[in-house]
Amino acid sequence: MGKSRIYLALVLVLCLLTGCTTPVAPQQTEPEAKPTQPAENWLEQNQERAEKFGLCYQPDAGFNPYTTTRLTNRTLMPLMYQGLFTVTSEYRVEPVLCKTYSHTDDLKTYVFTLEQATFSDGSALNATDVVASLEAARDSAVYGTRLRYVDTIHASGAMEVTIELDTAYEKLPLLLDIPIVPAEQVESLIPLGTGPYVLRQGNDDMLVRRADWWSDYVPVIDLDVIPLAETRNPSDIRDEFEFGRTDLVCADPGANSYVEYRCDYELWECSTGIMLFLVCNGENGLFTNVNIRTALTHGIERSALTELYHGFAREATLPADPVSDVYDAAQAAKYDTDLSKFRVALSDNGGAGRTITLLVNSDSSVRVEAAEMIAAQLTEAGLTVLVEAKSESAYRKALREGEFDLFLGEVRLSPTFDLATFYTASGALNYAEMADSTINDLCKMALENSGNYYDFFEAVMADGLLCPLLFRTYAVYTTRGAIEGLLPAVDNVFHGSNTRQNSDALIPWKEVPETTEPETTPETESAP
Repeated sequence: MGKSRIYLALVLVLCLLTGCTTPVAPQQTEPEAKPTQPAENWLEQNQERAEKFGLCYQPDAGFNPYTTTRLTNRTLMPLMYQGLFTVTSEYRVEPVLCKTYSHTDDLKTYVFTLEQATFSDGSALNATDVVASLEAARDSAVYGTRLRYVDTIHASGAMEVTIELDTAYEKLPLLLDIPIVPAEQVESLIPLGTGPYVLRQGNDDMLVRRADWWSDYVPVIDLDVIPLAETRNPSDIRDEFEFGRTDLVCADPGANSYVEYRCDYELWECSTGIMLFLVCNGENGLFTNVNIRTALTHGIERSALTELYHGFAREATLPADPVSDVYDAAQAAKYDTDLSKFRVALSDNGGAGRTITLLVNSDSSVRVEAAEMIAAQLTEAGLTVLVEAKSESAYRKALREGEFDLFLGEVRLSPTFDLATFYTASGALNYAEMADSTINDLCKMALENSGNYYDFFEAVMADGLLCPLLFRTYAVYTTRGAIEGLLPAVDNVFHGSNTRQNSDALIPWKEVPETTEPETTPETESAP
């Protein structure tokens, strides 16, 4: 949701994430998408409106939703692509390409009926496109393993998609904000989408408003043409914004470099799901003592850490974003900063005066600053903490070999805050034998029923190996007065007020014999 605060000139702007990961090269490239109303020169014919709003992009990064990681291009994607659902900044789900859906009582089978949507070339969306898109997203660089509990995804009709899971999942739609593209274009550099705009490349690159857009929902930006300024680095992006050629920039406060903006602007905040955390080595050293590691949360002043991100971070003592419905403020308060509790735990368990190492990836300058701040706080509380900042490869090696007492890490969690990445044997963040079947079972129970998150989080904190610190957000800068009704959502900066809620799409399961596939005709119509 947009921040009410408005920053004036000479305010320090946060660093722009322009390329932390090299995009995967596509295996094929589709022909350039054409606008629905061809013209010789769209920019000249729509000059008056085009001057009102512009955006920047990086042509070399492409627009494939499953491989492109550049924040500059991903910011534009919601104008071109849509998912079955979108996820708000409060981690609530809203239906988009999903017209209706239902699930079995055991929450292991879902059937989604699609809207009568079209791609930007006029071709109709169908179930095959959705299946191919979701399959492309599985284990992709962008969406990771968020669909790890999915057994099968298949078309159960021309406009129906069935997803079967091996684990009961109450809020599966929260994971289905994945952009949908034509089945034959999942590997394309710039696939077609069902969104309100289509990319037109030429002498003047631009996004062109689709006259035949399938939805009657008015997007936050409703112009015939949005000119695109080609940029290569943060300085380019700053210049385009300052000189008024572009009107919106999405910035990442956790990136290594930053730029100063010497102009007037409005500032908004966008949830990301990115958690900054500490992990204790429970196999060797000081933190084999459960009393010391469970007290660690009391030894860290999180508000000081948020200042390193220019305020674009939310203090969190539980492993969920504080704005989400599963975050219990009263429960979280039990784990707040209390140096006396931490000092007592050190004194009573032989930890006072001990020397420990805090491992951090040196490739992130902001994270190194955070590690040094944490080290100073814990040293003041009675430990001697040495920060070991190592390059990416050396950092990973030290993690694998358990050569740390604490490590500072960062991970983008799914909108359901699934922690399997820590607590399963195959989890990417299972270091120093952190895997725990009991905690992982509690995680699955929480995914099945959100009422179980309290017990799940209690178990995580009682174990003490994982110590959440904060959840980062992106900063969205806009030219003052250039855009109204902006409500940035997770992976959708251009999200606005949507009158359609999840309850409008969820319908009762239609009982069918086990040997019969669900009917292929759409369910009873719900609100669009």
